[in-house]
Amino acid sequence: MTMGDDTPVVTSLVLPILIRPILSQLERRDVVASQTLRAALTKAEQTHPGMTYDLVMGIIRKGDINVNMNESILRLQGAATDTDLIEYRLNRTEDAFQELNKKSAALKRILSRIPDEITDRKTFLETIKEIASAIKKLLDAVNEVVGFIPGPSGKQAVEQRKKEFVKYSKKFSTTLKEYFKEGEANAVFVSALYLIHQTNQIMITVKNKCE
Repeated sequence: MTMGDDTPVVTSLVLPILIRPILSQLERRDVVASQTLRAALTKAEQTHPGMTYDLVMGIIRKGDINVNMNESILRLQGAATDTDLIEYRLNRTEDAFQELNKKSAALKRILSRIPDEITDRKTFLETIKEIASAIKKLLDAVNEVVGFIPGPSGKQAVEQRKKEFVKYSKKFSTTLKEYFKEGEANAVFVSALYLIHQTNQIMITVKNKCE
């Protein structure tokens, strides 16, 4: 997959994982400028999904920089703070919701290590075991939260998100098997980003139905 073929899933992650941390650094120097830019970019992204991705890719092309966005965004996920990822965190104080916050963050943190560990087979195999365990723990946490969701339609929406997550978990497993045969690391990065996206979708859905 070439840079021009970057999967659409990357577009949904550029604003929270790449842009917001930069704006947080700017905020230390100029609060007003940072908040103005944050509001403008957030609104633009909501109106035109993928706009921030197009902006970043335009800068990269202008600078003639060779970068794998899938790998870069996946790695940066590990450095993103709760403030950067605010829309993917639940505010409910009950243990079940806070546990879901922890499990979703843990899975994304482990996935973000893939670019640094994929070339070390022994380390990567241990990481894969961690990912499998984190996926199971996340699904268990989602099951605990379902009981708090009011109405059958809300429960159904979360269950549908869970099914989608399981589907992409299986695809991730298949991609790993193919990687060990063919050595295509970028396919693993893309699959990991889809898992992160599906995790975020679960959190957004739970948040919308419970808060």
